[in-house]
Amino acid sequence: MTAAFVETMKMIKIEHSVFALPFALVAAFMAAGGVPEWSTLALIVLAMVCARSAAMAFNRWLDADIDGQNPRTAMRSIPAGRLSAAYTLGFTIVCSLLFIASAWMLNPLAFMLSPLVLAWLLGYSFTKRFTALCHVWLGAALGLAPFGAWVAVAGEIHPLPLALGLAVTGWTAGFDIIYACQDLDFDRANRLNSIPTRLGVHNSLLLSKVLHVAMIAVLVAIGFNTPLHPVYWLGLAMVVACLVYEHNLVRGGNLEKVDMAFFTMNGVVSLVFGFTTCLAVVLH
Repeated sequence: MTAAFVETMKMIKIEHSVFALPFALVAAFMAAGGVPEWSTLALIVLAMVCARSAAMAFNRWLDADIDGQNPRTAMRSIPAGRLSAAYTLGFTIVCSLLFIASAWMLNPLAFMLSPLVLAWLLGYSFTKRFTALCHVWLGAALGLAPFGAWVAVAGEIHPLPLALGLAVTGWTAGFDIIYACQDLDFDRANRLNSIPTRLGVHNSLLLSKVLHVAMIAVLVAIGFNTPLHPVYWLGLAMVVACLVYEHNLVRGGNLEKVDMAFFTMNGVVSLVFGFTTCLAVVLH
C-alpha cells in the first residue's frame, strides 16, 4: 500500500463505515425476507463505502481552512500537508462516480435516486455555516443507508426502511451532538453553527438523550410491527445498555471520554443491532 492510500484511508476514517453499514444490511435482509443475493450485497457494500468516502473526503476538502485553525483538527491530512486539496477533491469525484455506477448496476430506481442521495451527503458539509440543525442533516445522511439498501434489493420504496432511517437519524444526531460539544468555544468564536453553540453543553447532552430515546421508541415500534425472531429484542436490549453507558461516559458534561462515547460505543451499537436483527430475519 502506498503512503497516499494509507493516508487517504485515515482521512476518511474508513473504519467508521461500520456506523451505517449494518443498518443498510438489516434493510437488505428485511427486503429479501432472508439473505439477499451475494452479488446484490456486494454492490450495496460498494455503494455504501463509496458514498461515505465521497462525503468524508468532500468534508475534509471544504473544511480544510477551518480544520487548520482548530487545535483539535489542525493535524488532519490537508491542513497538515500530507494530502493536497486537489488530490482530495479528485478522490471525492472518483468515489462519487463509483457510487452512481454501483447504483446503476443495482436497478433503475437506485440509479435514478443516486444523484439526489449524493447531493444530500455532500450538502452536509455546508450546514454548519448556516444552521444548528447540521446534526440532524448528518443523521438523515446516515439514515439514507437502510432506505437505499431496501431500494437496492426490492426496487421500490417502502415505509419500513423509512422507519429504520428515522431511527438512524435520531441515533446519529444524538451522538454527533455529543461529539460537537468538544468544539463549543471554537465554533462560537468562528460563528459556526451547532446545537452546543445554541444550547450549551448541559442542554445539548439532554437533547442527545431525548434523540436516543426516540431512536429506541422507533425500533420498538418496528419490532412490534415486523415478523422477527425474538433475538431481535435481545439485540435491542443490548443497544439500550450501550447507549446508557455512552451517556454515562459524558455525564455532567465531562468530555474526557468523548472519543470512547462517540467511536467505540456507537460502533458497538451498530454492530450489535445489525447482527441480531439480520439473524432475527433469517431465523423467523
